[in-house]
Amino acid sequence: MARYTGPVCKLCRREGTKLFLKGDRCTSGKCALDRRATAPGQHGAANKKMKEYGVHFREKQKTKRYYGVLEKQFKNYYEEADRREGMTGENLIKLIERRLDNVVYRMGMAESRKEARQLVLHEHFTLNGKKVNVPSIIVSAGDVVAVKENFRGSAKCKALAEALQTKNAPKWLDVDKTALSAKVVALPAREDVDFDFNEQLIVELYSK
Repeated sequence: MARYTGPVCKLCRREGTKLFLKGDRCTSGKCALDRRATAPGQHGAANKKMKEYGVHFREKQKTKRYYGVLEKQFKNYYEEADRREGMTGENLIKLIERRLDNVVYRMGMAESRKEARQLVLHEHFTLNGKKVNVPSIIVSAGDVVAVKENFRGSAKCKALAEALQTKNAPKWLDVDKTALSAKVVALPAREDVDFDFNEQLIVELYSK
């Protein structure tokens, strides 16, 4: 399966905003964007004026990289969102928010979406009591995501569980910090997403 294996800090610099791809490092003084805010490459510091297509394209790239999905996956989500009732842009965001790896990250049991994806792939979580290893599964209202019993005693899980106590989950997730589980009590709303992007620009890009 194709995946990006290069320096993730370059992605933040390219988009000109923090994508929070490295967990706590992104909020510390070690953040590459804070130390060097220019885009990567020989001409990264050049003041270029983007055309309309470039603005739309960069918004799509920023959103895609924030959630850690590939181009084909992202376009499939857009097409699914376009088929559903309501505004396509909001449907798109709501759909990606319900990915299992994003739920694990949102509930506070991973420092980044990349780490959440890895934990799911290693079968450290269950969905409605059944083992699962597919990060792209879309959860529904009423679903319960929980840490597997055989992972709870590991040093990694204990560290994540300790950090969980200071984290706040979105209102569409009911997190039990003692049981290390989260129930999807509602579908996410657009206002539940705390990242700054304009989904309408993505819709306009794919509509051309």
